[in-house]
Amino acid sequence: MREIITICVGGAGVRIGAKFWELLCLEHGISSDGRPNPDFSGNSGDSYTSFFYEMESGKLVPRTIFVDSEPASVDELSNGHYKDLFNPRYFVSGREDGGCGSFARAYNVWRTISDDVIDRIERLTEECNNCQGFLIIHSLGGGTGSGLTAQLMATLSDRYGRRTKLQFAICPTPKLSTSITEPYNAVLLTHYTNDHSDCCFLVDNDAIYDIAQRNLGIPSPSYEDLNCLIAHAIADVTANLRFQGDLNMDLNEFQTNLIPYPRIHFPVISHAPIVSRENAAHSELNTLEITNAVFDPENQLVKCDLRTGKYMSGCLLYRGDVTPRDANAAIAQIKSRHDIPFVDWCPTGFKVGISNHHQVSFPDDLMAPAKRSVTMLSNTTATVSLFTELAHKFDLMYTKRDFLDLYIDEGMDESKFNEAREDLAGLIRDYKEVGMD
Repeated sequence: MREIITICVGGAGVRIGAKFWELLCLEHGISSDGRPNPDFSGNSGDSYTSFFYEMESGKLVPRTIFVDSEPASVDELSNGHYKDLFNPRYFVSGREDGGCGSFARAYNVWRTISDDVIDRIERLTEECNNCQGFLIIHSLGGGTGSGLTAQLMATLSDRYGRRTKLQFAICPTPKLSTSITEPYNAVLLTHYTNDHSDCCFLVDNDAIYDIAQRNLGIPSPSYEDLNCLIAHAIADVTANLRFQGDLNMDLNEFQTNLIPYPRIHFPVISHAPIVSRENAAHSELNTLEITNAVFDPENQLVKCDLRTGKYMSGCLLYRGDVTPRDANAAIAQIKSRHDIPFVDWCPTGFKVGISNHHQVSFPDDLMAPAKRSVTMLSNTTATVSLFTELAHKFDLMYTKRDFLDLYIDEGMDESKFNEAREDLAGLIRDYKEVGMD
């Protein structure tokens, strides 16, 4: 298999990445110290090699780098249950106290850690036989998640331009905001990375918080609960990259099948079923039922009503007991529905991937592993509502010059804000234009 390097940036990216790798170990029968279990029933040859590399001792090590502006999140990994899984050489952190609240601060921190990060990336790529590309996990609104990611994406484009770069980005949300400057950070990052990212999958904590409450019965979901659900989503998206199946996809196909224009590269993730262990025995759904369910707004990992826009492209990634015949029959039924419109210039087709390996769950996970499940990646004009709301929040703050000193004091010119805002306005226009009949 062709190798993929995962880079987890900022506190959110590092913690979500840690849960993602824990889940991959469970799916591939790898212990917390990297030793494969030869009796694991889900073993499928060398399927792990796209994400893990094997040492001479037989130990499997994640092909990943963790980067943060301050050491707290990385120290959690160094002292956690899976501390023996990761190569500590690939933990890179700055010396900030409490992280970076602003894009500008983290952007500058890059200068102090860039040599270490670039060195680690080069080491990992040199160990690959055929590096396919990069997955970057980060937040859009966090200071570190935005500032460091902007510099990282530019570096990857400069050094590895032809290799695919996919982002999994946590959008700013009002209910679970961790920084007052999130609108500034998100708009600046979108501007700085628009030309460097091939595809950016969006999720938001508000939507996932509601799913955890409604579907899993968690009264007050913690960030740990939310991170588990996001890790599940990333694992499901990458399942076809890790396991053989009836219909497989590689990393490049996400870009080829989802992105009609380079700037329109922000698909939304949906997943079904999401049920608690308590209700699992009464909630087994067939292929048609899970396919219908994944179009339900309640199963979206971003709060944006897809029914208000038109689909430009979509991927349906099935896992478990699903046959190509059942998948094709379900998609044919979906195409006949009038409440799932496609733009006129695009055929009403879905790219389909099928992995025969069903989901697994964390030992203490309230989410039950499903016998069959589906993750939908949809590029839709409805995404414009996310950027319109982000622009509104940006304007409310920028009009009064609120918190600009946090950025100007770090050497950022105010003109960068105007450039970023104009670029966002252009992105909003692009989405509106592609949806016109």
